[in-house]
Amino acid sequence: MSRPVPTYELYGENTGRKPDFWLHCETIPSRSSLHHWEIRPHRHESFFQILYIDAGSGDAVFDGESHAIMPPAVITVPPRLNHGFRFSRDIDGFVITVLISHLKTSPGDRSRLGEWLAKPHLTRLDMDNEDAAYVAGTLRRLGGEFANRRGGRNDLLEAYLTSALLLTARLSQQEGEGQGASDESERRMEVLYGLIQRHFRSHKPAAFYAEALGISPTHLNRIVRGKTGQAIHELIARKLIDEAKRELVFTFGSVQEIGYRLGFADPAYFSRFFLKQTGETPRAWRIAERDRLGV
Repeated sequence: MSRPVPTYELYGENTGRKPDFWLHCETIPSRSSLHHWEIRPHRHESFFQILYIDAGSGDAVFDGESHAIMPPAVITVPPRLNHGFRFSRDIDGFVITVLISHLKTSPGDRSRLGEWLAKPHLTRLDMDNEDAAYVAGTLRRLGGEFANRRGGRNDLLEAYLTSALLLTARLSQQEGEGQGASDESERRMEVLYGLIQRHFRSHKPAAFYAEALGISPTHLNRIVRGKTGQAIHELIARKLIDEAKRELVFTFGSVQEIGYRLGFADPAYFSRFFLKQTGETPRAWRIAERDRLGV
């Protein structure tokens, strides 16, 4: 009878408590050397993992299927996947563990990136490729930033993480598709995300974004639903909530100040909006999340 696959926060640790970090980074030898260079099959319920392999060799095992590791490479592991590793003694690199709630796109979202994040990938880095070299350098920077608690640490960690993941996904998809071409709806979604990033604080209506893309609001809503499973107004609301959560955790502004920065002239309306989207008031969410993350 097969042994059940254990679920961990970090491999070998099962405290029974909620995680006290949103991102954790450690060298691969620091943990694998304690287990004779073998990480047995396990899973993570609420975490996404990124392994950057800088030297050495080994095998990554996803749901019982083995894949050879040849550096430099990036391995991405979605939550709830049975996975393990066998490493050579000269292995070098980092393993980065991230709460899935802190990813810009959730694994399984009906977007190109969400679909990619929902599956494991082993992506070789051709260091003659500018993007691949940037990914390697960015993940090394992330490891160094995590080890040194300096000002602006969380913002930099978030920026490094997002850049490295997006570029790794692009490299992986290009490798799998040859050309990495996307359809017209995918192109429009990319433009839409950029527009939302620039204008979400202005609370622009769906018609504004549709006009900017040169299509009708109905057509835009159809595209967004097809790619994300959400309506355009839900996508904009999620961006506002994601930014509100980031500011509530990592800045010292009052709830009222954060609301003003996000374009809410009425603090009470901001609180009602946040409550409707999350089920908690901004203040209650901030206290609970800061306590959980040890901020």
